[in-house]
Amino acid sequence: MTGPLSARPRCDATAAWAALQGHWQAHGRSLDLREAFARDPARFQTFGVQAPEVFADLSKNLIDTATLQFLLDLARECGLENHRDAMLRGEAVNTTEGRAVLHTALRAPTGAATPFNAEVQGVLAAMLAYAERVRADEHITDIVNIGIGGSDLGAQMVVPALDAFSRRGKRLHFVSNVDGHDITPVLRGLDARRTLFIVASKTFTTQETMANAAVARAWFIEQGGTDIARHFAATTTNVAAAAQFGISTTFGFWDWVGGRYSLWSAIGLPIAIAVGADNFRALLAGAHAMDRHFAEAPLAHNLPVLLGLLDVWYRNFHGFASRSVAPYHQGLARLPAYLQQLEMESNGKRVDLQGRPLPLGTSPVVWGEPGTNGQHAYFQMLHQGTEVVPVEFIAVKTPSHPHTDLHTKLLANCLAQSQALMMGKTAAEAEAEQAPTAAAGMAPAVLASHRSFPGNRPSTTLLLQALTPHSLGALIAMYEHRVFTSGSVWGINSFDQWGVELGKALCSQLLPRFASGDASGLDASTAGLLARLRTETGPRA
Repeated sequence: MTGPLSARPRCDATAAWAALQGHWQAHGRSLDLREAFARDPARFQTFGVQAPEVFADLSKNLIDTATLQFLLDLARECGLENHRDAMLRGEAVNTTEGRAVLHTALRAPTGAATPFNAEVQGVLAAMLAYAERVRADEHITDIVNIGIGGSDLGAQMVVPALDAFSRRGKRLHFVSNVDGHDITPVLRGLDARRTLFIVASKTFTTQETMANAAVARAWFIEQGGTDIARHFAATTTNVAAAAQFGISTTFGFWDWVGGRYSLWSAIGLPIAIAVGADNFRALLAGAHAMDRHFAEAPLAHNLPVLLGLLDVWYRNFHGFASRSVAPYHQGLARLPAYLQQLEMESNGKRVDLQGRPLPLGTSPVVWGEPGTNGQHAYFQMLHQGTEVVPVEFIAVKTPSHPHTDLHTKLLANCLAQSQALMMGKTAAEAEAEQAPTAAAGMAPAVLASHRSFPGNRPSTTLLLQALTPHSLGALIAMYEHRVFTSGSVWGINSFDQWGVELGKALCSQLLPRFASGDASGLDASTAGLLARLRTETGPRA
């Protein structure tokens, strides 16, 4: 990144930040959603935003039109638009690694004026042709993707989400954890003669992935398998290492494809096998539609931008340290885990682009479960806990199953939860109600204090007409650009992940110590744990 982008002021040193701080002190921190809706019957229309495939109701957030204007001023003064355009042009916005960030180029259509279009389309065509051959091969019934992080989470999230579009007779399995308890039950149910393994590793050196791949290959041979070239494929740029492993079918990608942005690349091979070439292209097309929205829509109507600015508002002014994602669609069960990597690996940073320590919080903790399961687990804390946690509800209007009564109940629960978070319940209202499960003889006022809800707790509701390849692609791209927006305002590099390196390096140093028992130079805790684990490891009956 060159020019003014590399030398821009830190966000908290701008005039726009000072103005936003003043607004927060005077009005923002005291906004009451119940009063805001009472004053403005059109609030839903004012804060409803339509983007490709996704409608967002932002009206239950702790903002008003003035807040939004201050946040937009901050985005402009921090150079968000220039930073966005530099990324889309292919400038090296990943400054610490000197790389471009071009996951948007992976979903651009043939002939688009985007960097590397011909190369991208060539790999895509080859990958999809192979996927179609696997889909047509009735001899192959099981496909096992072996990867970790970005080489696992994207496909593992998308495949069940698009189950309605999947090829029957093909079972997809995902192995990522180096813990043998992950791969062992998967292999137990497979027939080596009818299984295809996909080894997903850009460098073909990822420790966990290669360890699991070695186990899979040994199992395959033990089961009488002989044709590794037919039963193993790889998504990697290290063709030589894959060939040494015995793999001849490989699909590569580029150093500007970050792991957590890679499902659009050859890493999406399991998705393509599950849903087919046409549906995979629809997934890309949905993401591309959101890319155009992010690039072209005015900031005031730009959904990823508005969501990213809300994250700044909540993290740095309200002090909310986490956000809960509650998809009311079982197909999106793995979306919270996918978003954990996307957001926390991208924006979990403590220094800015110039390496200066940041005096403000960055990525919130992202967590969640599908509704309605979450309601019977952690929603108690959301409604009555001491911490305020913004919640993101995702609802899908049209189900892909015939059980309309179940779907109506699901949607009613979704709306009820966001309503309850906002409205709450006063002690007077609680005292006036009957509570048949309450302890006999408890003082009404005491019982009411247990049964009251503070309310005024913010939420966003995202609505999709149906969960399709196109709409899912748009939804994922929306989250990617949202993360870019907040990271850009904070002035951090959202595209490196040095935080994962230290533990990996120390693991490599510790591995030989399990054999030797040498604890020299280790801290007392690590040395003590090593000694106990060396004497206690081994198979259990």
